[in-house]
Amino acid sequence: MTNHVHLLLAPGDASLGQLMKGLAGRMTRYRNKLEGRSGTLWESRYKSSVVQSDTYLLACSRYIELNPVRAQMVQRAQDYPWSSLHLRLNEAAGHHWLDENLCFAELGNTHAERLARYTSFMEQRIPSSELQLIRGALQRGQLTGNPRFTDEIEKITGLRISHRAQGRPAKQLE
Repeated sequence: MTNHVHLLLAPGDASLGQLMKGLAGRMTRYRNKLEGRSGTLWESRYKSSVVQSDTYLLACSRYIELNPVRAQMVQRAQDYPWSSLHLRLNEAAGHHWLDENLCFAELGNTHAERLARYTSFMEQRIPSSELQLIRGALQRGQLTGNPRFTDEIEKITGLRISHRAQGRPAKQLE
């Protein structure tokens, strides 16, 4: 994308905040040196959402990889040179740096079978409810997952996480 970057990360034990701080610092120093400029590179803080991996990880991957198509930058997602899909489809499995997450690995027994199924998945129309869920969760910094997942995380953290409408709840009439 010309004005933003999408990353689908599993930070492991590392802090996502520290990872993004390091990435922003390195990228800013690189671009400033390359272009002979100074100052910050990005105008705002990153946005993130914890993703329910077994249900929404592939959906989020598809959302990201189809973003250049929705922005009308390319006709097909694999034609966007900065996309992980471009790398996944054009490089041999052992020659690229992408991790194959468990959800991708479960698409088939061989790399070729996984690629064929993932390509078919990419060609399916994205339900508008899925787009709304992913966009809304990202904008609000909330969970990307089903209600059961949200309830489980709320129980673990002891915090209310689910999206609520703006304003006070309506009074209950007796």
